[in-house]
Amino acid sequence: MKLVVQVKLLPSPQQAAVLEATLRACNRAADHVSQIAFETGVKDRNGLQKLVYADIKAAFGLSAQPAVRVVKKVADAYGALAANLKAGRLGRPSSTRYRRAVGSPVGFRPEAAQPFDDRCLSWQMDARTVSIWTVDGRLRGIRYTGSPDQLKTLAEHRKGESDLVQRDGKWFLVATCDIPDPEVYEPVDWIGVDRGIVNLATTSDGTNYQGRRLSRYRRWQARKRAELQAKRTRSATRRLTRRAKKEQRHATHLNHRISKEIVSVAQRTERGIAVEQLDGIRERVRLRRDQRATLSSWPFHQLGQHLAYKARRAGVPFLEVDPAYTSQRCPRCGHTEWANRSTRDHFSCRRCGLAGPADVVAGVNVRNRARSAWVFVTAPVPAPARTGRNVGRCDP
Repeated sequence: MKLVVQVKLLPSPQQAAVLEATLRACNRAADHVSQIAFETGVKDRNGLQKLVYADIKAAFGLSAQPAVRVVKKVADAYGALAANLKAGRLGRPSSTRYRRAVGSPVGFRPEAAQPFDDRCLSWQMDARTVSIWTVDGRLRGIRYTGSPDQLKTLAEHRKGESDLVQRDGKWFLVATCDIPDPEVYEPVDWIGVDRGIVNLATTSDGTNYQGRRLSRYRRWQARKRAELQAKRTRSATRRLTRRAKKEQRHATHLNHRISKEIVSVAQRTERGIAVEQLDGIRERVRLRRDQRATLSSWPFHQLGQHLAYKARRAGVPFLEVDPAYTSQRCPRCGHTEWANRSTRDHFSCRRCGLAGPADVVAGVNVRNRARSAWVFVTAPVPAPARTGRNVGRCDP
């Protein structure tokens, strides 16, 4: 499996200035290539490289390999745009967002990340330094730092390109690591995980990870942002900049902690993990205006991603199951009715009388569906029936 490891660069002020000039030159070249791709309709890597390779080397001061990486960066951007349009992530063709996306070339910020391969960037793991190509020549001996786990993963599994990133005046390298997949064991049972807004995750074992603290934190952050925006002073703007993405980092940390605990329990008990497949839920529901911000900030997708990759890294089986009626179906008698869930927190079956916390019941239904789905996933494919005829011969 592929993971990314982010380490922090520690350049001197002179080195930082050269790195910034390099990023700006590469992104100016990317904008130029994107404009040509939009005007000519040539968006594949080989076709674009034939059109612009010589021009961007001469006009933007790029060497051969950085020019190739810029062309690939633009081609990948148009490939991602085409995939998003096909999947409907930018709305219908008649929507303003869709028309804006297809009506202008893809743009690149002056400080957008730039990929470097091993010809442009080399790692000296023992010295914890990197050597990187820049518009002013090769910069050597740029120090980097990271956690012990990050550095160990980087030294053992780094493979492929690395991205140079500038964020809030700081410099980072995001390296791709190819880690071998451990063998997935045969689960003795499953842990069903129900994801929600009030309770971020509830397992079929009854473990509940509440989202009340995260909701309070989001409301507090919204009030602070509103207060600072109302001041309209330079110091308030600086404080808003420092607080940017703080709420997002807090939610990401919470999802890491929850997913790590669930995966460790599954690994210790030799069970698998099953979650609901919630793709497209934001497009399927209609909400009141006061509910839209809550749903938009619900980090269910990130929690699912964390569970998936942590389970894969630990060799824990992972499944996504059909989410239909998991909160309305009785796990004992199978009776499904909207009235079974009398309130948001309470479930009571109208047929057999089974009652309990609604999120736990949903987690149990997810677990039961995973049991059935795993049988079909692991079932051997039956061999085709033998008819007795020679199938390799054409009979008249």
